[in-house]
Amino acid sequence: MTPDQMRDASMLELFQLEAEAQAQVLNEGLLALERNPTQADQLEACMRAAHSLKGAARIVGVDAGVGIAHVMEDCLVSAQNGQLRLTPDHIDALLKGTDLLLRVAKPDSGVTPADVARFVEQMDIMNRGGFMAMQESRLVAPEPQFTLPTEHTLPPIAAEPPAVTVEDAPVADAGGERVLRVTAERLNRLLDLSSKSLVESQRLKPFLTSMQRMKRLQTGASRTLNGVQDALNDANTDPQTLELLSEARRLVDECQQLLTQQASDLDEFSWQSEQRAQLLYDTALACRLRPFNDVLRGQERMIRDLGRSLGKQVRLEVEGHKTQVDREVLEKLEAPLVHLLRNAVDHGIESADVRALAGKATEGVIRIKARHQAGLLVLELSDDGAGIDLDRLRRAIAQRQLSTPETIAQMSEQELLSFLFLPGFSMRDTVTEVSGRGVGLDVVQHMVRQLRGVIELRQVPGQGATFHLEVPLTLSVVRSLVVMIGGEAYAFPLAQIERMLELAPADIVQLEGRQHFWHEGRHVGLVAAHQLLQRPEGEPTAGDIRVVVIRERDAVYGVAVERFIGERTLVVLPIDARLGKVQDISAGALLDDGTPVLILDVEDMLRSVEKLLSTGRLERIDRGRQAGAVARKRILVVDDSLTVRELERKLLLQRGYDVAVAVDGMDGWNALRSEHFDLLVSDIDMPRMDGIELVTLIRRDNRLQSLPIMVVSYKDREEDRRRGLDAGADYYLAKASFHDEALLDAVVDLIGEP
Repeated sequence: MTPDQMRDASMLELFQLEAEAQAQVLNEGLLALERNPTQADQLEACMRAAHSLKGAARIVGVDAGVGIAHVMEDCLVSAQNGQLRLTPDHIDALLKGTDLLLRVAKPDSGVTPADVARFVEQMDIMNRGGFMAMQESRLVAPEPQFTLPTEHTLPPIAAEPPAVTVEDAPVADAGGERVLRVTAERLNRLLDLSSKSLVESQRLKPFLTSMQRMKRLQTGASRTLNGVQDALNDANTDPQTLELLSEARRLVDECQQLLTQQASDLDEFSWQSEQRAQLLYDTALACRLRPFNDVLRGQERMIRDLGRSLGKQVRLEVEGHKTQVDREVLEKLEAPLVHLLRNAVDHGIESADVRALAGKATEGVIRIKARHQAGLLVLELSDDGAGIDLDRLRRAIAQRQLSTPETIAQMSEQELLSFLFLPGFSMRDTVTEVSGRGVGLDVVQHMVRQLRGVIELRQVPGQGATFHLEVPLTLSVVRSLVVMIGGEAYAFPLAQIERMLELAPADIVQLEGRQHFWHEGRHVGLVAAHQLLQRPEGEPTAGDIRVVVIRERDAVYGVAVERFIGERTLVVLPIDARLGKVQDISAGALLDDGTPVLILDVEDMLRSVEKLLSTGRLERIDRGRQAGAVARKRILVVDDSLTVRELERKLLLQRGYDVAVAVDGMDGWNALRSEHFDLLVSDIDMPRMDGIELVTLIRRDNRLQSLPIMVVSYKDREEDRRRGLDAGADYYLAKASFHDEALLDAVVDLIGEP
């Protein structure tokens, strides 16, 4: 490429950048003028944008751009002079011209001279007030030949000299600041290095702590030597010994002074190093941040055009458009936001006549609010449309046979709305260009979860719907709960967990062969984190069981961990792509002391739980393994009657025993094979497996055959008693003569006090 060709290529690239910037000015200004055609400031801004593009196109030799911008400028100048009042048809044409300018700025865009000539002719006719005549003439007129129109008189605007380039990237001016285009890879590298520097700066703290401890030891040694000298003085020790002792004291004091000075210097250096590293990281992170408004470029135009195609009047209002967000987050937010905006126009906003009948303004409004909250980007996208027709939603659920009519009738509003997030679910009966293909809110939810965020839908019938989204401000750092699993550190992103709990062993119950606990009015399944991550079981800890509650739609599980380390802000270190997707893990990080930690993929973990459940391989958590605690004797109560089961459980708990429960013989057999118990208390008549079958299985099992067994049954006949004892029971208690002391006395007889 010759120097002239390189210069031409560089100039054309600059023109493309200017076309993009001025097109944004035109889009925003024209949409404002559609609402108020006489806004002088917007007319001036649009006219200047068109005039600047005309001059830039002439400099780089893009004649088509000169012609398009010129007729647009003519129209806007006529509106400024009061010779023409802009109508929606004018706005349509000017917006079309804006799109055409963007296309001619790019090589090989496919724009032909005939395309440009048609647009120029259309604008000329509209500028003369002959839009209808132009429409009729297009039916019979031959293709016009493109010629550049004569320029009208305007104050000349001097062309700016071409900007210098750095790294083959143009330098532009934005808001008074010089802006360099730097590759994303270099920004990522800069952020990675600064984050590692921040972590390394934290590693000085342990050294400082050690020096301070050494200083305390030196102080103690000095006191001890003082005491020794006092004792030797009282004992009339020879002068040579006292002189040696004084020398030792002098050396200790000198070491202490030196250590004090060094510790002070290290403390100052550590503080300054940490501050500089934090500033470096914050600055590198700021390089990646962009205003939230960047993701909305062109969306106001899209909403306006889509609304007009559907016969609706819609506008977009944005609050918090300057909210700073990581560039990568913005890129990944664009697709779900576009889908939600199109959904609001198509499903939410009513036509003008329907809105008028409902007493609403004929123009519908879609609002987006963006703000920071606790390290998250919080978005609320709402419309003032019709809301969700719950009766229609119920019919759609029933038609797709997703639930029974009886169950659907009893569902709450939130339960009904959750169906909208199911894959393939749509309330459209017919497919249109906008919706009805079954590609809906499930895709939006999946994209938001990929950002480690959450999305919720709220609505008021007749008044509109609101989508509430929470995503991290940046994917480079994540606020996390760090826990110990299998003796190693792991991190749960805070945005993806529902709650942290500490459960007493007595709060865990057996239901249908699985462990559960009561949480927010429902039984929640409990799983061991070490089994999910295929880690060895860690050392038992004293006290309650630490649980992290995670949720996906209606699936809620408690994940038992060894201990909570605490909340940390972690710098995300992506896993090497050569490893592929690591199950249940999303990324890595380093703790303040340099210890590596893996960041968990909560969505993946939920799938792992379902897989373990489906294969029947879910292990039970041994509630008796409490380090440092006095071992209590464990009793398993098996009874299909909830009343009897709870009565026996409470009696035994109050006496001091550790108690687990099972709902039938099969549930009890599964519990006995996976956990240790000192006594079994069982009913006889139960579904799936009765008490006699259970006792027989136990007596045939080499590991369990010596387990003491008590049968508690309503059957009080001698033959029933004999049948239970013959099967292998050690004690038979009839429920008819059952009372508190009888049960407790029998338990003490069999296994002793708790």
